[in-house]
Amino acid sequence: MHRILFVAAHRPGRSPSQRYRFEQFEPYWRQHGFTADHAWLISAKDDRYFYAPGNWGRKSIIFAQSLRKRWMHARGASRYDLIIVQREAFMTGSTYFERMLKRTGIPFVFDFDDAIWTMDVSEGNKKLSWLKSPAKTAALIAMADLVIAGNRYLADYAKYHNANVAVIPTTIDTESYTVKPARNDGPVNIVWTGSPTTIRHLNLAIPVLVQIKRKFGDRIGFTIIGDPSFKMAELGIQGQPWRPQQEVSDLSCGDIGIMPLPDDEWARGKCGLKGLQYMALGLPTLMSPVGVNTEIIQHGVNGFLPRTDEEWVELISRLVEDADLRARMGAEARRTVEERYSVKAWRDTYLKHFNNLVKQPKGIPA
Repeated sequence: MHRILFVAAHRPGRSPSQRYRFEQFEPYWRQHGFTADHAWLISAKDDRYFYAPGNWGRKSIIFAQSLRKRWMHARGASRYDLIIVQREAFMTGSTYFERMLKRTGIPFVFDFDDAIWTMDVSEGNKKLSWLKSPAKTAALIAMADLVIAGNRYLADYAKYHNANVAVIPTTIDTESYTVKPARNDGPVNIVWTGSPTTIRHLNLAIPVLVQIKRKFGDRIGFTIIGDPSFKMAELGIQGQPWRPQQEVSDLSCGDIGIMPLPDDEWARGKCGLKGLQYMALGLPTLMSPVGVNTEIIQHGVNGFLPRTDEEWVELISRLVEDADLRARMGAEARRTVEERYSVKAWRDTYLKHFNNLVKQPKGIPA
């Protein structure tokens, strides 16, 4: 059995990036000769302080604890057959720990699913942005034996720094995400999922949702998942928290899924997870035509790519008024995920790369 050391910020089950790009594959990989240990930093208790404004004393303690944890992880890395670092080993601009891991001679994989070479800091940590150095992304890419990028936009950046780059999209476990029976009564529910960090993307669609509410009244409803502090009386919205154990059932309350995005460098690097979650549940999905969204959605077939507020209103209205269109488009969306963005579609691709790497003599690029 080959052993993988998976190095990331968060504990298992917490981060969407880790869950959808790594953790959900682990049972299958274990059946085929690879088992993983998780080297993480931020505990559930730390979460409450780390991403909230202030708490500088507590954050200093978290920082010191994280240094100690990562030092121990790096010291023990030589026991493994493969090392995977997702995004970064530590939350500052330093590459110290990645260089420690590299010096073991164990095959080193770098995985990323956002345009992390740009500065994007949570609101609660804006005053600590001076500790970050997005430019370190290029150095991490350069030292890797293999770079796994979540989409072609990210891969194009990575290829400037490393010739050995593979594109593996963020995927959905279609055995967990199942299509719900169609509803023919009650309001048509529009769902958005995200976090307090990404709620700014939902705000782009608020003028559209206000128009939709004025147009359809009680025939429409809204579910906002991921930011319980979000409220909007005009739309009757009270955000609800993201709940890992109820994630699929919470999303299943929707009839239409939306993923508005700005057209900027950070958004162009995103991997379309929200949209793929909706689509896997058989929901007709509207996504801004930014980055990989234009590869996921075939406009008018498995979803819509509205560009203007007017198009958003028009296309949502068509879906609200036509249950058959929702059903047809939702079925095509589900088929897209099964064929191109599912765990089953990509689990063996990972194994192929892993096997190629562990067969290489230490220190020799694959």
